[in-house]
Amino acid sequence: MKGFRNAEGKLVLLAMVKAIQDNKAYLGEVDGLIGDGDHGMNMNKGFTMFGQRIADRAVSFTQGLDELGTLLFTEIGGSMGPIYGTVFTDMAEAGEDSDLITLEILASMLAAGLNGLCEIVDARVGDKTLVDTLSPAKDALARAAVEGKSLPAALEEMKAAAATGRDSTKDLVAKFGRSSRLGERSRGVLDAGATSCCIILTAMADGILALKGA
Repeated sequence: MKGFRNAEGKLVLLAMVKAIQDNKAYLGEVDGLIGDGDHGMNMNKGFTMFGQRIADRAVSFTQGLDELGTLLFTEIGGSMGPIYGTVFTDMAEAGEDSDLITLEILASMLAAGLNGLCEIVDARVGDKTLVDTLSPAKDALARAAVEGKSLPAALEEMKAAAATGRDSTKDLVAKFGRSSRLGERSRGVLDAGATSCCIILTAMADGILALKGA
């Protein structure tokens, strides 16, 4: 599998929607430990609205990412709307001209999403945010592309890297957001954004792997 057709990416997008819906309560529980507990609710609201809007029409992978990002940015409250909105719209822009989403294209899309995010937030790896998940996932794809690995193999490595990044936030002290007020007391708990990012990336990968591809 060298890649998947951009035009057939709707199934991948719907897999992402379902993953957030299935984990709404869990994300709320994680966020409630050191945050305000609304992360699962807000994410579920945005992704569900998106799923409803594309349910009865054709949409490509990058077109859908752009629509999802725009919706989250403009219609969902909290800090995560603008954050995920930026990631998804920048990912979409990086891949919008590609008919076939190859490993190299997907890696460049993830890199664009992370770069866009880092332009609007000061958080970096080690600050207990979704950057701790997104950055190693991006690195895993980029490394796999350089090593000439297949897309399926690269996606499995991305999933593993994302999970390791998510888990790393448990031992970190929050530097940003409401949880940063807790200082050392924020240690010992997963970051909600890092957790939802892992869920999204895993669902994206599994959705791609479920396609026949090229």
